[in-house]
Amino acid sequence: MPVTATAAVGLAALLDRLVAEPPASVHPVALFGRLVAPADRAWPAPTLVGSVVAVSLPLLASGAVFALIRGLGFSTALAALTTGLVLFSTTSLRLLTDEARRVVTLSNDDLPAARTALRSLAGRDASALSGSEVRSAAVESLGENLADGLVAPLAAFALVAPLSLAGAAAAATWVKAVNTLDSMLGYPHKPHGTASARLDDLTMWLPARLTAVLIAAVALDPGALSRARKQARNPPSPNSGWPMATLAAVLGVALEKPGVYVLDFGSAPSVADARRAGALVTRAGLLAFALAGVVAWF
Repeated sequence: MPVTATAAVGLAALLDRLVAEPPASVHPVALFGRLVAPADRAWPAPTLVGSVVAVSLPLLASGAVFALIRGLGFSTALAALTTGLVLFSTTSLRLLTDEARRVVTLSNDDLPAARTALRSLAGRDASALSGSEVRSAAVESLGENLADGLVAPLAAFALVAPLSLAGAAAAATWVKAVNTLDSMLGYPHKPHGTASARLDDLTMWLPARLTAVLIAAVALDPGALSRARKQARNPPSPNSGWPMATLAAVLGVALEKPGVYVLDFGSAPSVADARRAGALVTRAGLLAFALAGVVAWF
């Protein structure tokens, strides 16, 4: 049902612009997080338990979505509406850019408040960060979360949509579930999260690089990809360096996580640089929605 799939992408994009996020009390990702929470503890066999969690919970979430959309196959309009709502709940663009804009503004007006607000974007200790370091973290988060929170689920949806609407919704849900597991469990001090982190690394390999292409495209700077290639491996993540380095390259700035990595394409980001980053990410996200709608059509 190509028209139905494209309509679902359009609805998700519209809701993102108008609403930004579903209410937290009924947000499917928040509900999934509650499902994951009991598994986030020390286990006698953390590798085994972590592997079971990494495989079973995303399958459970995506299977439930598949059954729901498949069961609504009697009504094309209802299937499209529900699929659009599912895709809306698994993607995020406006909330990301709104939060980044707030942090960037505060970094110039109220640094302590900016450090606190940064928690909504990046999980690093911001207590001693300077204004430029806060802006760097915000720009890094824009690039990384564009890949994780938008391009990855959209790409999964679009690739499966020509075969099955229910399968496409399930694919987007599976990707979002894998990413949520990684964000909750995928830390070195949590051995039960190692499998979730590795699965996320595999899942994000292509979306991270597609995101870099989108950023370079909307910036009208294809050479940014070759410049970014030289530093994309500086961050310890095998994927996040690509969108972050490409964004730094088109802006001509240096992004740094103190003591961890530097992506050096110039000086530290100014407020204007960080705001331009937000505008580029908005355009790249809208392009991602448009391309997903086109691919889903065929």
